[in-house]
Amino acid sequence: MTTQFPKKLMLLGSGELGKEVVIAAQRLGQTVIAVDRYANAPAMQVADACEVISMLDGDALETIVAKHQPDYIVPEVEAIRTEKLKEFEDKGITVIPTAKATDYTMNRDRIRDLAHHELGIRTAKYAYASTLEDYRTASEAIGFPNVVKPVMSSSGKGQSIVKSAAAVEQAWESAIAGSRGDTQRVIVEEFIDFQLEITLMTIRQWEGPTLFCPAIGHRQERGDYQESWQPSTLSAAQEKQAQDIARQVTDALGGAGIFGVEFFVTADEVIFSELSPRPHDTGMVTMISQNLSEFELHLRAILGLPIPNIDQLGPSASSVILSPEQMASVGFSGVAEALLEPDVDLRLFGKPDARPYRRMGVALAKGTTEAEARQKANAAAAKVSVVKLS
Repeated sequence: MTTQFPKKLMLLGSGELGKEVVIAAQRLGQTVIAVDRYANAPAMQVADACEVISMLDGDALETIVAKHQPDYIVPEVEAIRTEKLKEFEDKGITVIPTAKATDYTMNRDRIRDLAHHELGIRTAKYAYASTLEDYRTASEAIGFPNVVKPVMSSSGKGQSIVKSAAAVEQAWESAIAGSRGDTQRVIVEEFIDFQLEITLMTIRQWEGPTLFCPAIGHRQERGDYQESWQPSTLSAAQEKQAQDIARQVTDALGGAGIFGVEFFVTADEVIFSELSPRPHDTGMVTMISQNLSEFELHLRAILGLPIPNIDQLGPSASSVILSPEQMASVGFSGVAEALLEPDVDLRLFGKPDARPYRRMGVALAKGTTEAEARQKANAAAAKVSVVKLS
């Protein structure tokens, strides 16, 4: 079946991942409206049009959807009034991957319950809490150490490892402060002594089989990704186990597009952690490691375009560039020095301001081995400094 282009996409969330989605869409001749809660967000800088609203404001969402009449609504962040997406879907607008999938995956409680209770998939032991006292009780039941996260957040905000009862109150306050949306609920998880954390980029098509990128290894600090690499060190059996679980969960959610499915890998098993129904921060490595990046794969899946092959181009890595402090206006130094090394590239996101540990860019590198690729990416990132513009 021939589909007529261009289509109009409305991107709800306009950070660095959204920026690459816009670029991929425009390379395929599409029209994009970028939406976020602040002006001059990265994706807005390359989109055809932009809107600044709170995406938790259902009336504001309805107004801009009526104004622009998009063919597709593509959520890129968690803080969205997800019940409105079902209304848009009922009016004939395609929500990516679906309104149901977005509603499930924007909240850690729903996706965890789907995986564990409905599909019978092994997860870490977990419990929920909506008050500090509930959290104390859940922590004692799960045991220490444990991990606490807001049920709705992004990029590790509000996440911490809690080693004793004495740290519970501070962890609770951090989780609530890091929560996105209008809920005050946390998930308390068993601490898994894993050997490796991976993201399996899983591409669900409207028609055709579910596809997978080679698994991506990643390392986190403060609950946020610091570096990622592809291919990971999974065995063939472990990768198949991860693929089977990812297919099972994404089939239950339906729709089309790319999903970032996260796993803990231990000596004995592959354990489902969580899922994002969109490109994943650890997947930025695919901008150098594959013939088609996660963003290009996302757009092809959304638009129903063929994906004849996904080629991994050899050991590759990414490393984040973080802001050291609050800055009202942002510049960079060390860019030329970072790019002196062969097979190294940078993506500087264009965020209009900065705060401590905010991700402002990423270094990408290829090497002959995973260790070399990681070393080159980390070295390049270390040469770039985020600086105040006078």
